[in-house]
Amino acid sequence: MPTLERLVAGPHSVVTVVSQPDRPRGRGRKQTASPVARVALDHGLALLRPERVGASEVAEALGSQAPDLGVVVAFGQFLPKRIREQPRLGYLLNAHASLLPRHRGAAPIAHAILAGDLCTGVCAMRVEKPMDAGAVCGVRETPIGAEETAGDLSARLAGLAAELMADVVDRAAAGELARADAWVAQDDSKATLAPRIQREDARLDFREPAAVLIRRVRAMAPRPGAFTSWRGEPLRILAARAEPGPATSPPGRVDRAADGAVRIATGDGWLVPTRLQRAGGRVLDVADFQRGQGLEEATRLGDPKPTPGRAPDLG
Repeated sequence: MPTLERLVAGPHSVVTVVSQPDRPRGRGRKQTASPVARVALDHGLALLRPERVGASEVAEALGSQAPDLGVVVAFGQFLPKRIREQPRLGYLLNAHASLLPRHRGAAPIAHAILAGDLCTGVCAMRVEKPMDAGAVCGVRETPIGAEETAGDLSARLAGLAAELMADVVDRAAAGELARADAWVAQDDSKATLAPRIQREDARLDFREPAAVLIRRVRAMAPRPGAFTSWRGEPLRILAARAEPGPATSPPGRVDRAADGAVRIATGDGWLVPTRLQRAGGRVLDVADFQRGQGLEEATRLGDPKPTPGRAPDLG
């Protein structure tokens, strides 16, 4: 959405916007336009919302607008060749939220945090059939904050993407991208994959070190939320910090630190939760959570042997 807002501001004309169809959203599951579609509607732009972007009527509608260039950000559908090569310049540019070829795939931000990367960024690349493998024509780098969540980082990278894409569109308009040296081919041998996050990816295994678990908490916040099991139900841990030092209790056991803070034993050190959510409940700071039916000392959290391929319903 920030990229579309930036491009609408000019100096180049946005002739058509292609968005995902309206989907049920919110508690009432009401059919709602995507944020991108809402921006297009607010600005009176031509808008397509196809179930399948490769449909012939989509290509015809786009062709009638005679676009010079296409810009793609987090679209989520495969783009066939006739769409990719339809603009006058013969290609689409995509903003990808990683330093390619690292973290190709649908969830680069979460995987960068999970991997413990210190730096990430946004790449402008040519859209090709192999996912996220096209040549790169622009990069913006940024450090990952020590406490930054996937939600926080996503918002920052969206702003960087808007700046980057405005710059590369200017360069394309000036003819700079017609030069061979404007593009850098990716080294496929250095590629890593960042597949879509599944529910089971959010499960906390307290046999892992606290530092690793904290990265999982950050990578899964705010959605789907890292979780464990408590009293037979899922318990989300949406924010936490690591406490170093040997954990004298078995992994998953709830204990109290010297200052009274709730902490959970891990394979190396302690995980100290600061925001929690019961299934169907509100997100609470740990102090408010403990004033209710809080975590009791010596409680054991987590299922050491989860059913393969299955995660609980988190509501």
